[in-house]
Amino acid sequence: MAQFSGAVKLADLNDFIAPSQACVVNIHGKKEGNIKLDFDALDKPPEKASKLINIMSLQDCLACSGCVTSAETVLLEHQSAAEFMSKLADPGVTVVVSVSPQSRTALAAFYGLSPAETLQKLTGFFKGLGVRAVLDTSTGRDFALLEAAAEFVQRYREAHPELAGESMPSLPMLASACPGWVCYAEKTHGDYVLPHISSTKSPQASPQLYKFPANTPSITSLFAVMGTLVKRHLAAQWGLQPGQVYHCAIMPCYDKKLEASREDFNVPGTSVAEVDSVLTSGEVQLMLEVHGRPLGELPSARLDSLVGSAPEDGQLYGLPGGSGGYLEYIFRAAAAQLFGKEVEAGPLPLRTLRNADFQEVSLDVGGRPALRFAIAYGFRNIQTLVRKIKRGASEYDYVEIMACPSGCLNGGGQIKPQPGQSSQQLLDELDAIYHDPQACVVPRLPQDNPTVAALYERWVGAPVGSEQGRQLFFTEYHKRDKSIAATVGDW
Repeated sequence: MAQFSGAVKLADLNDFIAPSQACVVNIHGKKEGNIKLDFDALDKPPEKASKLINIMSLQDCLACSGCVTSAETVLLEHQSAAEFMSKLADPGVTVVVSVSPQSRTALAAFYGLSPAETLQKLTGFFKGLGVRAVLDTSTGRDFALLEAAAEFVQRYREAHPELAGESMPSLPMLASACPGWVCYAEKTHGDYVLPHISSTKSPQASPQLYKFPANTPSITSLFAVMGTLVKRHLAAQWGLQPGQVYHCAIMPCYDKKLEASREDFNVPGTSVAEVDSVLTSGEVQLMLEVHGRPLGELPSARLDSLVGSAPEDGQLYGLPGGSGGYLEYIFRAAAAQLFGKEVEAGPLPLRTLRNADFQEVSLDVGGRPALRFAIAYGFRNIQTLVRKIKRGASEYDYVEIMACPSGCLNGGGQIKPQPGQSSQQLLDELDAIYHDPQACVVPRLPQDNPTVAALYERWVGAPVGSEQGRQLFFTEYHKRDKSIAATVGDW
């Protein structure tokens, strides 16, 4: 079975049932508890089956966990290498592939290449299969970081009356880039946690415990932002409708398949997904294995760009932080915009607390901590943080949360360690490659990305943090209730 995160995976179960064969969710709005046997019915002509009005979607199944193995099986059938190849064979479909930095790093380590060489070889491989464009998701990451920083600055000012004039309990702000974490929050702690993921404007407060609306806009992940750029910008550039473009993202995590299935990430007003499928780093490695040639032996090709052509030098750019750099970038941006403080270049001085996956950093102004940020990786640390938020005892302003221990470089969809190599040794190797300037990945701030600047000017038509940007790059997360009565009614 695919290695989904602990939030959505039960275990190695062998309980597959076809979808809708024994669904525990009541799709008709009621379920009778009594059964009446009518023996005269045997002599009656068969009644015509009524047409179902309510439909169970894959998203409903994934939020339910009533038969999680069935839902995962359907998900993998629709987001598999075989499905990807079938789309390439369809002349009416234009295929686009976007590659995440974490997957690029995993494949670079496996094949002994630099990240830049890996991306060039992957581009050649996919274009040889018939893909029209291969993109680096770093552009989507830069959009997500810029908008998330603007959102945090707004929320911080709202939470501090000396800055905004009215106190609003909008902190800590919690990162929403990890679908495993978001799924857990929606299903387990919706009333208390989702408002901290959201950018709520008018919260309602009660003594010692804050209650917020569940459905409120929140900045999406770089993954979803990339889908928006492909289906709404790139498709229009090519004179195509969003439904004519098939977008496949290469990611380090199986849970990204869940994120792609969310109806919130459809092109507005349509049933067209902005990301049609996700292949993990491991699945791409298996595709290359089936192809019969190592990645290093394949021809290279230039990476495509969302505007104009790719840089002539083929340079790759990045930020510190193997999970997208949310804490690193937002901390620096907030220090500059809120307090006029420029944080020194280089890795932030993170302090380890409970364990290596729970670290914090603070900014002192006037001898007192003005900003306190943290990373919380893995569900043990996430649960500790959530308990503090419920008690109103969290001391942090922002937390970068990831379901996987050690973050996205250690995602469940990454390539497994080689024989004789431990998981920690592989993770150390990936971290070194990801942050090594000699590996052709040069540090660059999102606001210095010329592609991002051009798209804000020509396509968004407004600066970072604008309403136009919110319409494009923000989504909604929802509390997901499970009906116990519906389940009991089947027994």
